[in-house]
Amino acid sequence: MNVLVTGADGFIGSHLVEALLVSGHHVRAFCLYNSNGSWGWLDTLPESVKAELEVVLGDIRDPLFVREAMTGCDQVFHLAALIAIPYSYLAPASYVDTNIHGTLNVVQAARDLGVSRVVHTSTSETYGSAQFVPITEEHPQVGQSPYAASKIGADQIALSYWRSFQTPVSVLRPFNTYGPRQSARAVIPTIITQVAAGQRQIRLGALSPTRDFNFVADTCAAFQAIADCDPALGQVVNAASNFEISIGDTASLIGEVMNVQLEILTDEQRMRPEGSEVNRLFGDNTLLRQLTGWKPVYGGLDGFRRGLAQTAEWFSDPANLARYRPGTYAV
Repeated sequence: MNVLVTGADGFIGSHLVEALLVSGHHVRAFCLYNSNGSWGWLDTLPESVKAELEVVLGDIRDPLFVREAMTGCDQVFHLAALIAIPYSYLAPASYVDTNIHGTLNVVQAARDLGVSRVVHTSTSETYGSAQFVPITEEHPQVGQSPYAASKIGADQIALSYWRSFQTPVSVLRPFNTYGPRQSARAVIPTIITQVAAGQRQIRLGALSPTRDFNFVADTCAAFQAIADCDPALGQVVNAASNFEISIGDTASLIGEVMNVQLEILTDEQRMRPEGSEVNRLFGDNTLLRQLTGWKPVYGGLDGFRRGLAQTAEWFSDPANLARYRPGTYAV
């Protein structure tokens, strides 16, 4: 198949591109335009998997470029988005432009070109703090940050094209994905990079919130499963591990995995505003399992430990760690 992946230069996008290439697809990778021609994380992929890789540099906010990039593609995985929650407090308009207008560009081009499947990427942040657990797809959506609000809007734009024009759209809603290549704005790389750099006093924000963490390989498998599932058309589907753990306990587990004793220090600049903090995320993956047979390989405490070990090993490689600034707060 000819497949387009938007946001291909990012963390999850680069892993999904790699998985699709290994599966035998021709992949057109849509990366954010830059003047030095960087492909982001795709630059680090082994040459052995790049034979069917085509890279285009552009901007998801440009409808003409999006249409050109999508021409000739059978499936589209739409991952391009601004995702950093703290930055959405500072630049909310850019989140509306990129996440909502960018999604509109994708589904309109898919409609015009007759693309056979669009998988739009949502986020568990659209649920806000859990009102009941485990969180099913019927849970109310609550925008507790400008980022979350923009993703709610993007999800509804995507689904409206299914309802209005029968554009073949599915919405995958991953819970917190982690793994190699993730930005240090996320909590797990924040901890691991500080430890790998030799620090034992780790600076974090709130420790009590819980998260449902998914190893990136499981998230990529969910994308591929939903793309081939006709009953998922017009639906929102969670990709969750069905496992809940607090940020504080996650930090302790990372210390165990990396065989170090950690001291956690509260860093006020890393704290979200009180009404914006999502205090509990614990997802239900029943629908995805029923529709596709998908299940997390890295589920439960044992799976989380294995995923953390692989992630820590990658970040501990000096060549990889050199790409980060351990201990520096990334907005």
